[in-house]
Amino acid sequence: MSVTTLHHHARPALRSPGRITAPASRVQLVAPDLRIVDSPVASVLRVACVEGPISRDSAARTTGLSIATVNRQVSALLGVGLLRERADLTASGAIGRPRVPFEVNHEPFSTIGIHIGAVVTGITVSDLRGRILGAVEIPTPGGSSDAALASVTRSAGAFAGRWHRRTPLWVGVAIGGRVDTANGTVDHPRLGWENGRVAGIIGGGLGLPISVSGHVEAMAASELLLAPRLSDTAAAQSSSGTSLYFYARETAGMALTIDGRVHTPASGPGSIAHLPTGSSALCGCGNRGCLEASISDRAVVAAAVDRKIIASVARGATHVAAPQPRPSIAAVYQAAQGGSEAARELLVERARILGRTVALLRDMFNPDRVVLGGQAFTAYTAGIPHVGEAFTAHSTLARRDIRVTGFGDRVQEYAATVVSLSSLYSDPLASMRRAAA
Repeated sequence: MSVTTLHHHARPALRSPGRITAPASRVQLVAPDLRIVDSPVASVLRVACVEGPISRDSAARTTGLSIATVNRQVSALLGVGLLRERADLTASGAIGRPRVPFEVNHEPFSTIGIHIGAVVTGITVSDLRGRILGAVEIPTPGGSSDAALASVTRSAGAFAGRWHRRTPLWVGVAIGGRVDTANGTVDHPRLGWENGRVAGIIGGGLGLPISVSGHVEAMAASELLLAPRLSDTAAAQSSSGTSLYFYARETAGMALTIDGRVHTPASGPGSIAHLPTGSSALCGCGNRGCLEASISDRAVVAAAVDRKIIASVARGATHVAAPQPRPSIAAVYQAAQGGSEAARELLVERARILGRTVALLRDMFNPDRVVLGGQAFTAYTAGIPHVGEAFTAHSTLARRDIRVTGFGDRVQEYAATVVSLSSLYSDPLASMRRAAA
Protein backbone atom coordinates (compact mmCIF):
# COMPACT_ATOMS: atom_id res chain seq x y z
CA MET A 1 0.00 0.00 0.00
CA SER A 2 1.50 3.30 -1.10
CA VAL A 3 1.31 6.08 1.50
CA THR A 4 2.30 9.65 0.73
CA THR A 5 2.36 12.64 3.06
CA LEU A 6 1.56 15.84 1.21
CA HIS A 7 2.22 19.34 2.50
CA HIS A 8 -0.85 21.48 1.97
CA HIS A 9 -0.45 25.26 1.98
CA ALA A 10 -3.94 26.34 1.03
CA ARG A 11 -6.21 28.38 3.25
CA PRO A 12 -7.18 26.96 6.67
CA ALA A 13 -8.98 23.63 6.60
CA LEU A 14 -12.64 23.11 7.23
CA ARG A 15 -13.49 21.54 10.55
CA SER A 16 -13.90 17.81 10.12
CA PRO A 17 -17.53 16.70 10.54
CA GLY A 18 -16.49 14.13 13.14
CA ARG A 19 -14.11 13.75 16.03
CA ILE A 20 -11.02 12.96 13.96
CA THR A 21 -9.06 15.99 12.85
CA ALA A 22 -5.67 16.47 11.21
CA PRO A 23 -3.54 19.54 10.62
CA ALA A 24 -4.06 21.03 7.20
CA SER A 25 -0.31 21.05 6.57
CA ARG A 26 -0.13 17.23 6.47
CA VAL A 27 -2.35 15.21 4.17
CA GLN A 28 -2.22 11.42 4.38
CA LEU A 29 -2.65 10.17 0.83
CA VAL A 30 -2.99 6.40 0.41
CA ALA A 31 -3.22 4.91 -3.06
CA PRO A 32 -6.48 2.92 -3.36
CA ASP A 33 -6.12 -0.85 -3.12
CA LEU A 34 -8.80 -2.03 -5.54
CA ARG A 35 -8.65 -5.76 -4.92
CA ILE A 36 -9.78 -8.57 -2.68
CA VAL A 37 -7.01 -8.95 -0.09
CA ASP A 38 -6.58 -12.44 1.37
CA SER A 39 -4.61 -11.58 4.51
CA PRO A 40 -6.16 -13.07 7.66
CA VAL A 41 -7.26 -9.73 9.12
CA ALA A 42 -8.77 -8.51 5.82
CA SER A 43 -10.52 -11.86 5.33
CA VAL A 44 -12.13 -11.73 8.76
CA LEU A 45 -13.30 -8.14 8.26
CA ARG A 46 -14.68 -9.04 4.83
CA VAL A 47 -16.67 -12.01 6.13
CA ALA A 48 -18.06 -9.80 8.89
CA CYS A 49 -19.15 -7.24 6.27
CA VAL A 50 -20.80 -9.83 4.04
CA GLU A 51 -22.23 -12.36 6.51
CA GLY A 52 -22.17 -10.79 9.97
CA PRO A 53 -23.30 -11.35 12.63
CA ILE A 54 -21.26 -14.55 12.33
CA SER A 55 -19.69 -16.96 14.78
CA ARG A 56 -15.96 -17.63 14.85
CA ASP A 57 -16.58 -21.24 13.79
CA SER A 58 -18.54 -20.10 10.74
CA ALA A 59 -15.95 -17.43 9.92
CA ALA A 60 -13.21 -20.07 10.03
CA ARG A 61 -15.13 -22.32 7.63
CA THR A 62 -15.88 -19.45 5.25
CA THR A 63 -12.36 -18.01 5.18
CA GLY A 64 -10.43 -21.27 5.42
CA LEU A 65 -8.51 -19.95 8.43
CA SER A 66 -7.95 -21.86 11.66
CA ILE A 67 -10.07 -21.05 14.69
CA ALA A 68 -6.96 -19.76 16.46
CA THR A 69 -6.18 -17.38 13.61
CA VAL A 70 -9.76 -16.14 13.45
CA ASN A 71 -9.72 -15.53 17.21
CA ARG A 72 -6.53 -13.46 16.94
CA GLN A 73 -7.91 -11.33 14.09
CA VAL A 74 -11.27 -10.81 15.82
CA SER A 75 -9.47 -9.68 18.97
CA ALA A 76 -7.32 -7.23 16.98
CA LEU A 77 -10.32 -5.81 15.13
CA LEU A 78 -12.32 -5.53 18.35
CA GLY A 79 -9.38 -3.64 19.82
CA VAL A 80 -9.46 -0.91 17.16
CA GLY A 81 -13.25 -0.70 17.18
CA LEU A 82 -13.93 -2.19 13.73
CA LEU A 83 -15.86 -5.18 15.09
CA ARG A 84 -18.33 -5.61 17.92
CA GLU A 85 -19.62 -8.73 19.63
CA ARG A 86 -23.32 -9.62 19.76
CA ALA A 87 -23.77 -11.48 23.02
CA ASP A 88 -27.53 -11.04 22.58
CA LEU A 89 -27.40 -13.41 19.60
CA THR A 90 -25.49 -16.20 21.36
CA ALA A 91 -27.21 -19.55 20.91
CA SER A 92 -28.99 -20.90 23.96
CA GLY A 93 -26.71 -23.22 25.94
CA ALA A 94 -23.52 -22.09 24.17
CA ILE A 95 -20.52 -21.73 26.49
CA GLY A 96 -17.41 -19.60 26.01
CA ARG A 97 -16.61 -16.37 24.21
CA PRO A 98 -15.79 -18.03 20.84
CA ARG A 99 -19.52 -18.81 20.56
CA VAL A 100 -20.43 -15.11 20.68
CA PRO A 101 -21.19 -13.82 17.15
CA PHE A 102 -19.39 -10.74 15.86
CA GLU A 103 -20.18 -8.15 13.21
CA VAL A 104 -18.82 -4.91 11.77
CA ASN A 105 -19.11 -2.06 14.25
CA HIS A 106 -20.72 0.15 11.66
CA GLU A 107 -22.72 2.60 13.78
CA PRO A 108 -19.93 4.83 15.19
CA PHE A 109 -18.09 5.38 11.89
CA SER A 110 -18.54 6.67 8.36
CA THR A 111 -16.57 7.40 5.23
CA ILE A 112 -17.04 10.18 2.68
CA GLY A 113 -17.12 9.43 -1.04
CA ILE A 114 -16.92 12.05 -3.79
CA HIS A 115 -17.45 11.35 -7.48
CA ILE A 116 -16.40 14.35 -9.58
CA GLY A 117 -18.08 14.07 -12.96
CA ALA A 118 -17.81 16.24 -16.04
CA VAL A 119 -21.22 17.78 -15.30
CA VAL A 120 -22.37 16.58 -11.87
CA THR A 121 -20.48 15.84 -8.65
CA GLY A 122 -21.93 13.33 -6.21
CA ILE A 123 -21.17 13.21 -2.49
CA THR A 124 -21.95 10.17 -0.36
CA VAL A 125 -21.68 9.22 3.30
CA SER A 126 -21.42 5.47 3.91
CA ASP A 127 -20.99 3.05 6.76
CA LEU A 128 -18.21 0.47 7.00
CA ARG A 129 -20.31 -2.20 5.30
CA GLY A 130 -20.46 -0.08 2.15
CA ARG A 131 -24.10 0.89 2.69
CA ILE A 132 -24.80 4.45 1.62
CA LEU A 133 -26.38 6.48 4.41
CA GLY A 134 -27.04 9.52 2.25
CA ALA A 135 -26.12 11.07 -1.08
CA VAL A 136 -26.41 14.45 -2.74
CA GLU A 137 -25.52 15.85 -6.17
CA ILE A 138 -24.21 19.30 -7.01
CA PRO A 139 -23.19 20.81 -10.35
CA THR A 140 -19.46 20.30 -10.86
CA PRO A 141 -18.00 23.78 -10.19
CA GLY A 142 -16.34 25.63 -13.02
CA GLY A 143 -13.23 27.79 -12.92
CA SER A 144 -9.74 26.76 -11.86
CA SER A 145 -9.15 23.33 -10.36
CA ASP A 146 -8.18 24.86 -7.00
CA ALA A 147 -11.37 26.90 -6.78
CA ALA A 148 -13.55 24.02 -7.94
CA LEU A 149 -11.99 21.56 -5.51
CA ALA A 150 -12.32 24.02 -2.62
CA SER A 151 -16.02 24.38 -3.46
CA VAL A 152 -16.50 20.60 -3.57
CA THR A 153 -14.70 20.29 -0.23
CA ARG A 154 -17.03 22.80 1.42
CA SER A 155 -20.07 20.95 0.09
CA ALA A 156 -18.71 17.58 1.22
CA GLY A 157 -17.93 18.90 4.71
CA ALA A 158 -21.38 20.43 5.09
CA PHE A 159 -23.15 17.28 3.89
CA ALA A 160 -21.08 14.88 6.00
CA GLY A 161 -21.73 17.09 9.02
CA ARG A 162 -25.33 15.87 9.06
CA TRP A 163 -24.05 12.59 10.55
CA HIS A 164 -22.44 14.35 13.49
CA ARG A 165 -22.68 11.31 15.76
CA ARG A 166 -20.40 9.31 13.47
CA THR A 167 -16.64 9.63 13.21
CA PRO A 168 -15.51 9.95 9.58
CA LEU A 169 -12.46 7.78 8.94
CA TRP A 170 -11.56 8.39 5.30
CA VAL A 171 -12.46 10.27 2.15
CA GLY A 172 -12.36 8.66 -1.29
CA VAL A 173 -12.50 10.54 -4.60
CA ALA A 174 -13.39 8.92 -7.94
CA ILE A 175 -12.83 11.08 -11.01
CA GLY A 176 -12.29 10.82 -14.75
CA GLY A 177 -9.28 12.06 -16.66
CA ARG A 178 -5.73 10.92 -15.97
CA VAL A 179 -5.31 10.20 -12.27
CA ASP A 180 -1.98 9.98 -10.48
CA THR A 181 -2.93 7.87 -7.46
CA ALA A 182 0.50 8.25 -5.86
CA ASN A 183 0.39 12.07 -5.87
CA GLY A 184 -3.37 12.55 -5.73
CA THR A 185 -3.39 14.82 -8.79
CA VAL A 186 -5.57 14.75 -11.88
CA ASP A 187 -5.33 16.00 -15.46
CA HIS A 188 -8.93 16.39 -16.68
CA PRO A 189 -9.13 18.00 -20.15
CA ARG A 190 -12.92 18.15 -20.10
CA LEU A 191 -12.84 20.25 -16.92
CA GLY A 192 -9.77 22.17 -18.04
CA TRP A 193 -7.72 20.84 -15.12
CA GLU A 194 -3.99 20.25 -15.30
CA ASN A 195 -2.31 18.77 -12.24
CA GLY A 196 -5.43 19.38 -10.17
CA ARG A 197 -4.51 18.95 -6.48
CA VAL A 198 -7.39 16.68 -5.51
CA ALA A 199 -5.75 15.03 -2.50
CA GLY A 200 -4.09 18.18 -1.21
CA ILE A 201 -7.22 20.33 -1.28
CA ILE A 202 -9.94 17.81 -0.38
CA GLY A 203 -7.88 15.74 2.06
CA GLY A 204 -6.44 18.87 3.64
CA GLY A 205 -9.79 20.61 3.77
CA LEU A 206 -11.62 17.72 5.42
CA GLY A 207 -8.70 16.75 7.67
CA LEU A 208 -8.95 13.06 6.74
CA PRO A 209 -6.77 10.44 5.06
CA ILE A 210 -7.65 10.34 1.37
CA SER A 211 -7.49 8.01 -1.63
CA VAL A 212 -8.01 9.10 -5.24
CA SER A 213 -8.92 6.78 -8.12
CA GLY A 214 -9.96 6.82 -11.74
CA HIS A 215 -13.72 6.52 -11.72
CA VAL A 216 -14.13 3.53 -14.07
CA GLU A 217 -11.56 1.51 -12.12
CA ALA A 218 -13.50 2.40 -8.98
CA MET A 219 -16.75 1.22 -10.57
CA ALA A 220 -15.11 -2.09 -11.44
CA ALA A 221 -13.90 -2.33 -7.83
CA SER A 222 -17.41 -1.73 -6.51
CA GLU A 223 -18.56 -4.82 -8.45
CA LEU A 224 -15.76 -6.73 -6.75
CA LEU A 225 -16.06 -5.42 -3.20
CA LEU A 226 -19.53 -3.93 -2.77
CA ALA A 227 -21.78 -5.88 -5.14
CA PRO A 228 -25.16 -6.92 -3.75
CA ARG A 229 -24.94 -10.06 -1.62
CA LEU A 230 -24.14 -13.04 -3.83
CA SER A 231 -24.26 -16.76 -3.29
CA ASP A 232 -20.95 -18.37 -2.40
CA THR A 233 -20.65 -19.79 -5.92
CA ALA A 234 -21.43 -16.48 -7.64
CA ALA A 235 -19.07 -14.60 -5.31
CA ALA A 236 -16.25 -17.02 -6.08
CA GLN A 237 -16.87 -16.65 -9.81
CA SER A 238 -16.94 -12.84 -9.62
CA SER A 239 -13.55 -12.72 -7.86
CA SER A 240 -11.78 -15.20 -10.13
CA GLY A 241 -10.89 -15.02 -13.79
CA THR A 242 -11.26 -11.77 -15.73
CA SER A 243 -13.99 -9.17 -16.00
CA LEU A 244 -14.38 -6.28 -18.43
CA TYR A 245 -16.24 -3.28 -17.01
CA PHE A 246 -17.58 -0.87 -19.64
CA TYR A 247 -18.94 2.53 -18.61
CA ALA A 248 -20.86 5.09 -20.63
CA ARG A 249 -22.62 8.29 -19.67
CA GLU A 250 -21.06 11.70 -20.23
CA THR A 251 -17.75 9.96 -20.80
CA ALA A 252 -16.85 6.40 -21.81
CA GLY A 253 -14.27 4.13 -20.24
CA MET A 254 -13.33 0.56 -19.44
CA ALA A 255 -11.44 -1.34 -16.76
CA LEU A 256 -10.22 -4.90 -16.39
CA THR A 257 -10.42 -7.03 -13.24
CA ILE A 258 -8.01 -9.96 -13.12
CA ASP A 259 -8.31 -12.59 -10.37
CA GLY A 260 -9.80 -10.27 -7.80
CA ARG A 261 -7.74 -7.20 -8.61
CA VAL A 262 -8.66 -4.19 -10.74
CA HIS A 263 -5.87 -3.54 -13.24
CA THR A 264 -4.54 -0.04 -12.62
CA PRO A 265 -1.71 0.92 -15.02
CA ALA A 266 1.12 2.83 -13.37
CA SER A 267 0.84 5.61 -15.96
CA GLY A 268 -2.90 5.99 -15.43
CA PRO A 269 -5.90 4.49 -17.21
CA GLY A 270 -6.06 4.20 -20.95
CA SER A 271 -8.76 5.87 -23.04
CA ILE A 272 -11.44 4.52 -25.35
CA ALA A 273 -12.96 7.96 -25.97
CA HIS A 274 -11.69 8.08 -29.56
CA LEU A 275 -12.42 4.54 -30.70
CA PRO A 276 -13.96 4.76 -34.19
CA THR A 277 -17.66 3.89 -34.34
CA GLY A 278 -18.59 4.68 -37.95
CA SER A 279 -20.98 7.46 -36.95
CA SER A 280 -20.85 10.93 -38.50
CA ALA A 281 -20.55 12.77 -35.16
CA LEU A 282 -17.80 15.40 -35.16
CA CYS A 283 -15.35 15.04 -32.25
CA GLY A 284 -13.36 17.79 -30.61
CA CYS A 285 -10.21 16.06 -31.86
CA GLY A 286 -11.24 16.92 -35.42
CA ASN A 287 -12.22 13.40 -36.48
CA ARG A 288 -15.68 11.99 -37.02
CA GLY A 289 -17.22 8.98 -35.35
CA CYS A 290 -15.20 8.92 -32.12
CA LEU A 291 -16.94 6.92 -29.41
CA GLU A 292 -17.46 9.66 -26.83
CA ALA A 293 -18.61 12.14 -29.47
CA SER A 294 -21.21 9.59 -30.60
CA ILE A 295 -22.67 8.19 -27.38
CA SER A 296 -22.15 10.70 -24.57
CA ASP A 297 -25.18 12.40 -23.04
CA ARG A 298 -24.15 15.76 -24.49
CA ALA A 299 -23.75 14.20 -27.97
CA VAL A 300 -27.20 12.63 -27.81
CA VAL A 301 -28.75 15.91 -26.61
CA ALA A 302 -27.04 17.84 -29.42
CA ALA A 303 -28.31 15.33 -31.98
CA ALA A 304 -31.82 15.56 -30.52
CA VAL A 305 -31.75 19.35 -30.87
CA ASP A 306 -30.47 19.11 -34.46
CA ARG A 307 -33.27 16.67 -35.35
CA LYS A 308 -35.90 18.91 -33.69
CA ILE A 309 -36.74 16.20 -31.17
CA ILE A 310 -36.33 18.63 -28.28
CA ALA A 311 -36.06 22.40 -28.15
CA SER A 312 -32.68 24.09 -27.89
CA VAL A 313 -33.90 25.89 -24.74
CA ALA A 314 -35.68 23.99 -22.00
CA ARG A 315 -39.40 24.60 -21.74
CA GLY A 316 -40.42 27.21 -19.26
CA ALA A 317 -37.37 29.38 -19.93
CA THR A 318 -37.96 33.05 -20.47
CA HIS A 319 -36.07 35.32 -22.80
CA VAL A 320 -34.19 37.36 -20.25
CA ALA A 321 -30.55 38.15 -19.69
CA ALA A 322 -30.13 35.31 -17.18
CA PRO A 323 -28.57 32.05 -18.51
CA GLN A 324 -31.17 29.76 -20.03
CA PRO A 325 -31.67 26.17 -18.84
CA ARG A 326 -29.99 23.76 -21.20
CA PRO A 327 -31.86 20.80 -22.67
CA SER A 328 -30.99 17.59 -20.87
CA ILE A 329 -30.74 13.91 -21.69
CA ALA A 330 -33.81 13.41 -19.48
CA ALA A 331 -35.83 15.34 -22.07
CA VAL A 332 -34.72 12.88 -24.77
CA TYR A 333 -35.71 9.91 -22.60
CA GLN A 334 -39.08 11.52 -21.88
CA ALA A 335 -39.69 12.14 -25.56
CA ALA A 336 -38.96 8.50 -26.39
CA GLN A 337 -41.16 7.23 -23.58
CA GLY A 338 -43.87 9.64 -24.67
CA GLY A 339 -44.08 8.07 -28.12
CA SER A 340 -41.58 10.08 -30.21
CA GLU A 341 -40.30 7.68 -32.86
CA ALA A 342 -37.43 10.03 -33.70
CA ALA A 343 -36.27 10.05 -30.09
CA ARG A 344 -36.54 6.28 -29.90
CA GLU A 345 -34.52 5.86 -33.10
CA LEU A 346 -31.80 8.17 -31.76
CA LEU A 347 -31.49 6.17 -28.53
CA VAL A 348 -31.53 2.87 -30.41
CA GLU A 349 -28.74 4.21 -32.61
CA ARG A 350 -26.68 4.92 -29.49
CA ALA A 351 -27.49 1.49 -28.07
CA ARG A 352 -26.26 -0.22 -31.22
CA ILE A 353 -23.00 1.76 -31.21
CA LEU A 354 -22.49 0.75 -27.58
CA GLY A 355 -23.18 -2.90 -28.38
CA ARG A 356 -20.71 -2.91 -31.28
CA THR A 357 -18.03 -1.24 -29.17
CA VAL A 358 -18.47 -3.66 -26.28
CA ALA A 359 -18.23 -6.55 -28.76
CA LEU A 360 -14.96 -5.14 -30.13
CA LEU A 361 -13.45 -4.83 -26.66
CA ARG A 362 -14.78 -8.22 -25.58
CA ASP A 363 -13.18 -9.91 -28.59
CA MET A 364 -9.93 -8.03 -27.96
CA PHE A 365 -9.59 -9.05 -24.28
CA ASN A 366 -11.77 -12.20 -24.18
CA PRO A 367 -12.78 -11.78 -20.51
CA ASP A 368 -14.81 -14.35 -18.60
CA ARG A 369 -17.57 -11.81 -18.02
CA VAL A 370 -18.66 -8.33 -19.12
CA VAL A 371 -20.39 -5.76 -16.88
CA LEU A 372 -22.11 -2.70 -18.37
CA GLY A 373 -22.45 0.37 -16.17
CA GLY A 374 -23.54 3.97 -16.48
CA GLN A 375 -26.75 5.80 -17.28
CA ALA A 376 -26.32 5.23 -21.02
CA PHE A 377 -27.47 1.71 -20.15
CA THR A 378 -29.50 2.05 -16.97
CA ALA A 379 -31.46 5.28 -17.57
CA TYR A 380 -33.13 3.97 -20.74
CA THR A 381 -33.67 0.26 -20.24
CA ALA A 382 -35.61 -0.04 -23.51
CA GLY A 383 -32.24 0.27 -25.25
CA ILE A 384 -30.72 -2.79 -23.55
CA PRO A 385 -32.11 -5.36 -26.03
CA HIS A 386 -30.57 -3.37 -28.88
CA VAL A 387 -27.21 -3.33 -27.07
CA GLY A 388 -27.47 -7.11 -26.75
CA GLU A 389 -28.42 -7.61 -30.40
CA ALA A 390 -25.53 -5.48 -31.64
CA PHE A 391 -23.14 -7.22 -29.26
CA THR A 392 -24.19 -10.65 -30.50
CA ALA A 393 -24.03 -9.61 -34.15
CA HIS A 394 -20.50 -8.18 -33.92
CA SER A 395 -18.72 -10.45 -31.43
CA THR A 396 -16.97 -13.40 -33.03
CA LEU A 397 -16.57 -15.34 -29.78
CA ALA A 398 -19.05 -17.60 -28.03
CA ARG A 399 -21.33 -15.59 -25.76
CA ARG A 400 -20.53 -15.84 -22.06
CA ASP A 401 -21.63 -13.75 -19.08
CA ILE A 402 -22.69 -10.21 -20.03
CA ARG A 403 -24.91 -8.20 -17.73
CA VAL A 404 -25.86 -4.71 -16.62
CA THR A 405 -24.55 -3.63 -13.23
CA GLY A 406 -26.78 -4.29 -10.25
CA PHE A 407 -26.06 -0.78 -8.95
CA GLY A 408 -28.30 0.81 -11.58
CA ASP A 409 -28.14 4.60 -11.70
CA ARG A 410 -26.03 4.70 -8.51
CA VAL A 411 -22.76 3.42 -10.01
CA GLN A 412 -21.03 6.76 -9.40
CA GLU A 413 -22.05 6.74 -5.74
CA TYR A 414 -20.71 3.25 -5.15
CA ALA A 415 -17.53 4.03 -7.06
CA ALA A 416 -16.81 6.87 -4.65
CA THR A 417 -17.79 4.71 -1.69
CA VAL A 418 -15.44 1.87 -2.59
CA VAL A 419 -12.50 4.28 -2.90
CA SER A 420 -13.27 5.58 0.59
CA LEU A 421 -13.28 2.02 1.95
CA SER A 422 -10.55 0.32 -0.08
CA SER A 423 -7.72 0.99 2.37
CA LEU A 424 -9.83 0.01 5.37
CA TYR A 425 -10.75 -3.24 3.65
CA SER A 426 -7.21 -4.11 2.53
CA ASP A 427 -5.27 -3.13 5.66
CA PRO A 428 -7.80 -2.39 8.41
CA LEU A 429 -5.46 -2.10 11.39
CA ALA A 430 -2.98 0.26 9.70
CA SER A 431 -5.83 2.31 8.26
CA MET A 432 -7.40 2.80 11.68
CA ARG A 433 -4.05 4.01 13.00
CA ARG A 434 -3.82 6.52 10.16
CA ALA A 435 -7.38 7.71 10.68
CA ALA A 436 -6.72 8.27 14.37
CA ALA A 437 -3.33 9.96 13.89
